[in-house]
Amino acid sequence: MSYTAEHKQQTRTRIVECARELFNRKGFAEVSIDEVMARAGLTRGGFYNHFETKEDLFVEAVEAYRHFDPATRWPEVDLDPSCGGNRFARQLIHAYLSQTHLDDVDGHCPMIALPSDVARASPRVKQAYRELLEGMAGVLANGLPKPRGRDARRRGLALAALCIGGMVLARTFEDADFRREIREAARATALELIG
Repeated sequence: MSYTAEHKQQTRTRIVECARELFNRKGFAEVSIDEVMARAGLTRGGFYNHFETKEDLFVEAVEAYRHFDPATRWPEVDLDPSCGGNRFARQLIHAYLSQTHLDDVDGHCPMIALPSDVARASPRVKQAYRELLEGMAGVLANGLPKPRGRDARRRGLALAALCIGGMVLARTFEDADFRREIREAARATALELIG
């Protein structure tokens, strides 16, 4: 039986989403192809119709987050890219450091869920991760008052590191009050820096 290109793309998207969620929960090394395919409701053999290697899937799972729409997963989060500039950067900081994001392990950004895995990964995975980071830093840099060249990039990267680091640390601990304190400190400082 032959499948349409649309069906094949939907299946691939489902595999990537299942992998991304499993990688967030367990890390790249601890997730098997069999586990990904079972979660997607498919057999292992079907994997090779879409990907040559597990690493190819890892790259795509990281890249997929560039198109992640928090509103579809977290309707209570206010994030409107069309408002642009400072307003959107502030919304991004609030959404990224939100309790909702922290609680949704499956929906975590790979920058907080997978930094150690990416550090041990291939250059292709690292490049996808870097592009994700640079995209976030660019949005934050565009929100700075009078952003200029390298200084704006440097400050955007620092803001992204503050948001990501705040979430990495908050995710690390079980104490709810301490987790909130970390996120609130990171958010307040990021918002202060962005103006």
